[in-house]
Order: sequence, then structure tokens, then C-alpha cells
Amino acid sequence: MDDTQPPANDEPAETPVEVPHTALEKDLLRAVIESFVLREGTDYGERELSLDDKVRRVERLLERGDARIVFDPRTDSVDVVTKDRHA
Repeated sequence: MDDTQPPANDEPAETPVEVPHTALEKDLLRAVIESFVLREGTDYGERELSLDDKVRRVERLLERGDARIVFDPRTDSVDVVTKDRHA
């Protein structure tokens, strides 16, 4: 038996896929960003920001290339990944 071949019943490993933020409809993009912002609980400094302010900040990160949207087919989930946090 060839040990380099995976067993027939194993599914191939699927790797996360980057999704350009420009490929998403506006409402879907906002939903992805809101989900990220609400999960992150990031410290935004001395004053608390509104959800809209936090969403705008993430939108700017995406536009500058300092963040990206990633779809993980293994978990069927979408996330925003910033440069300081890798997928």
C-alpha cells in the first residue's frame, strides 16, 4: 500500500479562499463586517465608537488592503482577517 496516498474515504483538505470585498453586494458586505466587529470586541481607544463607526473603520481597512475577507469551506464560515491576525 502506498502511504503517500490518503485513504479513499478522506475528503481532500480545502483551504480558505479570499473573497474581494468589491465582489460582495453592499448589504452582504455590511453584514460580514458587522459580524466581525461584534465578535472581535476590539478596543478602539478612550472613547467608545458606534457600530457604524466601527463598520466604517473596517471598510477603510479593506479598501487599503490592511484587511481581507476569507471564506473557509471547512467550517462554511466567512471572516475578516486583518494584517495583525492571520487566517
